[in-house]
Amino acid sequence: MTPITKKTILTFLFSGLIYGGLSALIDFSDGVGFSLWKFIFKFSFFGFLMALMFQYNVKKENKVSNDNK
Repeated sequence: MTPITKKTILTFLFSGLIYGGLSALIDFSDGVGFSLWKFIFKFSFFGFLMALMFQYNVKKENKVSNDNK
């Protein structure tokens, strides 16, 4: 596995976990309770979007740095 792939997976996990956890805490503090399906959806959707943005930024930075050489 390449280092970029590892970083993309970590970005997916951490960003999704943080967003899903904070959303669950806000729901819990509002008295709604914890919904596992809502947590899984928010975790996977937000984590996937952040992983895509990370991949795009890394490729863009590599392209710019290669053009400057």
